[in-house]
Amino acid sequence: MFRVIFHLDMDAFYASVEQRDRPELKGKPVIVGSPPTQRGVVSASSYEARKFGVRSAMPSMTAGRLCPNGVFIRPRMEAYKAESHAIMAILQRYAGELIQQVSVDEAYMDLSARCQLETHDASLESAVPLGEEIRAAIKRERNLTATIGIAPNKLLAKLASDYQKPDGLTLIRETGKADFLRPLPVRSLHGIGKVTNETLNNAGIRTVGDLQDYKGDLRALVGSWGPELKRFAFGEDNRPLELGDDVKSISSENTFLNDTDDRPILRACLKEQAEEIATKLSRRRLAAHTIQVKVRYSDFTTLTRQLSFEESIIEAKDIYRFGCWLLAKEKLVNRPLRLIGLGVSGLTELRVQQLRLPFEPVTIPKQSPT
Repeated sequence: MFRVIFHLDMDAFYASVEQRDRPELKGKPVIVGSPPTQRGVVSASSYEARKFGVRSAMPSMTAGRLCPNGVFIRPRMEAYKAESHAIMAILQRYAGELIQQVSVDEAYMDLSARCQLETHDASLESAVPLGEEIRAAIKRERNLTATIGIAPNKLLAKLASDYQKPDGLTLIRETGKADFLRPLPVRSLHGIGKVTNETLNNAGIRTVGDLQDYKGDLRALVGSWGPELKRFAFGEDNRPLELGDDVKSISSENTFLNDTDDRPILRACLKEQAEEIATKLSRRRLAAHTIQVKVRYSDFTTLTRQLSFEESIIEAKDIYRFGCWLLAKEKLVNRPLRLIGLGVSGLTELRVQQLRLPFEPVTIPKQSPT
């Protein structure tokens, strides 16, 4: 079946929104995140800041050292979410419901039917003018730039959108796709993380070309995923778009300016996180079956614990209670915390029911110093 898959990726999204809304920041190295004088991390960086090596998830202090003239701006998540909603509305004009939103600034679109209907041309080249039209609409209506990849499947469309950033459009054809992939690092392929990359590298597989040429059984290196990984290496991917709101988990975290084990502070933080999570569950009409807590200590040791239920959880008060119970049961607050987080998973469609508590509600108890 002929497929035309688009992958849209907004360019330096958070930082670009800030530069658009504050014209005096145009051309300056913008770093969205905590200031370098405080504990925190970088949420996003402009292309001007990336030239200095600044990247997302980097400690703000490190970013400050790398880019002394960087302009640090606190994140405005509500503004970015609102902008994302406006951009997705533009995409819906072209793709209807055939959109898989991956994040606030990234989405796949299946435009196979539209391209064939409008152009009567069963080729990817017929989709290029449509891609340019979408990019122009975003630029005109939102004053932001986007990069688009066009390909016969999701794997290649994603790679194409990474190829010519920012403000670009790349097409990967069905013919020649294996040659396009050959020089890329093997980690470019979907599903290959740090551990798998190291395993493949240790076996002498560093590029996609090495993977294409590998004569051994990949299952010995990556398990049952081996055959699919081999198909990916040749640009074969039959994964459909995951349409709808297919959310796997919802979480909230807070990094403290100063490490703390003060119970009122921790309780207040957990209550706020529980309210945020419950609001998101309600908006998406979802319920959870698993509660997770996360703590990080001064030495960056990070622990997570979770508790699952047969019946669903939807209320903030219950998310908060179970989070407190997990912290107490596992004795996680035994020294000052750098970070505390709360999350839910095992999400299902909301069904009206009464949650039966398996134990009495508790709060974080004080513990004797060790």
